[in-house]
Amino acid sequence: MNNPLVSIIVPCYKQSQYLDESLQSVLDQTYENWECIIVNDGSPDNTEEEAKKWILKDTRFKYVYSKNKGVSHARNLGIATAKGELILPLDADDKIGQNYIKKGSELFQENPSLKLVYCLAMKFGDENGEWNLPDFSLENLSRDNLIFCSALYKKTDWYFIGGYDEQMKSGLEDWEFWISLLKNGGEVVQIKEVEFYYRIKKSSRQTDLTDDNRKSLFEYMSIKHADFFVKQLGTFKHLDSVIKSTKSEFKNKLQSKKFVIDLFCTTFFHFSIFGLYKKNK
Repeated sequence: MNNPLVSIIVPCYKQSQYLDESLQSVLDQTYENWECIIVNDGSPDNTEEEAKKWILKDTRFKYVYSKNKGVSHARNLGIATAKGELILPLDADDKIGQNYIKKGSELFQENPSLKLVYCLAMKFGDENGEWNLPDFSLENLSRDNLIFCSALYKKTDWYFIGGYDEQMKSGLEDWEFWISLLKNGGEVVQIKEVEFYYRIKKSSRQTDLTDDNRKSLFEYMSIKHADFFVKQLGTFKHLDSVIKSTKSEFKNKLQSKKFVIDLFCTTFFHFSIFGLYKKNK
């Protein structure tokens, strides 16, 4: 893999007001061997008009239209169209640092067996600051998603695992994709520099996800990747035993006078210190 073509896939649905910022971050890349495929996911706004401005600006930008079928379908459509060896998904309201593709592609050139490259991230918009995520491990990945959608991977791996699951229209499709990609092994490298910027908004697919939808998605993933979750977290019987053991241990502690007194004294001490701090502030 020498100076590989990197295909950046940008699905857009009701995000045209942010598209310029996102695509400008692509144009600003220090690595030049890229193409950027903007996928209009049947958006009712002026996504097409905005996208075509960028096509005229630089021929590396391309445009694809689809009826609205969700972000998984939009990404799959863009990747199927892509000519690059490496893929980088980018949501239309987020941004990437100018050296992200350069650093990521270099890591793939150095290590052909590499499965995934991501980086440190910052939040911007309605909330600002570093986005602190747990370190990568398969066990941590089994507990929650810890890699944002904008990570580099090989198109051949996307093809091998069957792409993004288009059944997951409500959300969590990134998490499911990383599990599919990594559950059977493969090296993951995090660039220890901020090269991704995640926009925080009052309303988004994540914030609008209902408890019922989230529960349904968890159940779907638990069935689809039962082998992975059992391997990382243990069997349901094991988990049940751990919960019962923890409850029993806590119950025994509550029956211990010394434990209750120690707990009361610790709590009282903390509240006293906090009250003294507020009084002197």
